[in-house]
Amino acid sequence: MRFLRQSLTGLFLASVMLALLIYAGQLVMGAVQSRMAEDNRPPQARERVFAVNLRTARMGTVTPVLPAFGQVESRRTLELRAAVGGRVIALAEGFEDGGSVTAGQLLAQLDPADAQSTLDRAKSDLLDAEAEQRDAARALILAQDELSAARDQEDLRNRAFLRQTGLQERGVGTAATVEVAELALAAARQAVLARRQVVAQSEARVDQGETRQARARIALADAARALADTTITASFDGTLSNVTVVEGRLVSSNEKLAELIDPDALEIAFRVSTAQYARLLDGAGDLIPAPVTATLDVSGAALVAFGRISRDSAATDAGQTGRMIYARLDSAPGFKPGDFVTVAVEEPPLEQVVRLPASALDGANTVLVLGAEDRLESLPVELVRRQGDDVLLRGAGLAGREVVIGRTPLLGAGIRVRPLREEAQAIPSEAAMLDLSDERRARLVALVEANTGMPKEMKVRVLAQLGGAQVPAQLVERIESRMGG
Repeated sequence: MRFLRQSLTGLFLASVMLALLIYAGQLVMGAVQSRMAEDNRPPQARERVFAVNLRTARMGTVTPVLPAFGQVESRRTLELRAAVGGRVIALAEGFEDGGSVTAGQLLAQLDPADAQSTLDRAKSDLLDAEAEQRDAARALILAQDELSAARDQEDLRNRAFLRQTGLQERGVGTAATVEVAELALAAARQAVLARRQVVAQSEARVDQGETRQARARIALADAARALADTTITASFDGTLSNVTVVEGRLVSSNEKLAELIDPDALEIAFRVSTAQYARLLDGAGDLIPAPVTATLDVSGAALVAFGRISRDSAATDAGQTGRMIYARLDSAPGFKPGDFVTVAVEEPPLEQVVRLPASALDGANTVLVLGAEDRLESLPVELVRRQGDDVLLRGAGLAGREVVIGRTPLLGAGIRVRPLREEAQAIPSEAAMLDLSDERRARLVALVEANTGMPKEMKVRVLAQLGGAQVPAQLVERIESRMGG
């Protein structure tokens, strides 16, 4: 009995344990199924918030800058040519490419022997003409005196003839005497006529002498000018270019010897589009003298010159568009004719415009502004001008609004954003100075000295800056970036 009771008790406990295990398994299975069912449900959608950079739109007056590229030209260039042919017997000390000369300086001397001989012969011919003129004048005076005497003789013969005629009328004289007196009067008149012909010939001789003397003076002036043309002088202070002659060379008439360029009379020729040209006209249609800044980047060192627009081209060249503009430079040290420069022209100021980065504007000429509850709003604007990476805008309600400056395709009207009102990063100052090590300084000096394209005066100035205790950081950066540093 005891064995049976213990067996039934053990069976009962085993059945309870089995039931508990089955119940626990069901609980675990239900929990797993419930969890799996919850994972298959779609999650609740949450609004996405984007961080955007904002800038406050401030209306103001902006002076647009028109960028262009142009070439430096000389407004005062003189071709030195040989007016007469001959051999070059002397040249100035600085008669070479790049040589500087002053006004009135003797540049070249041709052999003057032939011209001097021609001048001497012309002087002799003038002396002969003057002597002939004096002789003709004396002969004219004598001829006039002889004519006066002949006329006096005619008067005497005329009175004698009248007296004999009167005597004959009173019956005292004879017809023969009257005839003799009449013949004498006729001979006297013939003598007066002959003397008048002599006077006329003398006057013609005097006129011929004056003409000969005038021709002699002209020949003398031509000979003197030909002699002066053997000497070539500088008309103004300048620099020589394209020198093609050496001492001892035989040159022909009108042969080009060199060019004289005035380095202080420079201008820039640059081409702009027709639309840009229209913005440089005033109300009367005349070109405004807008300020111009020319920049020449020379191996890490920028040369800058200032000037004003002076004129535009009279016609458009075949195959070209736009307009050619000329700007006169006030002072341009280091600039040379033929330099290719960057030109910045200041246009007339624009009133009530906002300057923003170009990334703030889309193709439909709208910008995104911050609205209520930090949500974006689309605002239509007018694109006034593009200025490099910036745009000049106008629009109703734009002033004072916060505009998204970093626009992306994910942003649009109604999207909630997290505004970032950070100031633009400061631009590094161009006046920053560096302390260079001896090795780095020597390497920079070697790079500059090895550059054959840098002008001499520019190279001297750069080397002087590199020799200082501190060197401009911008200069070092440009040299190393452009020369393989």
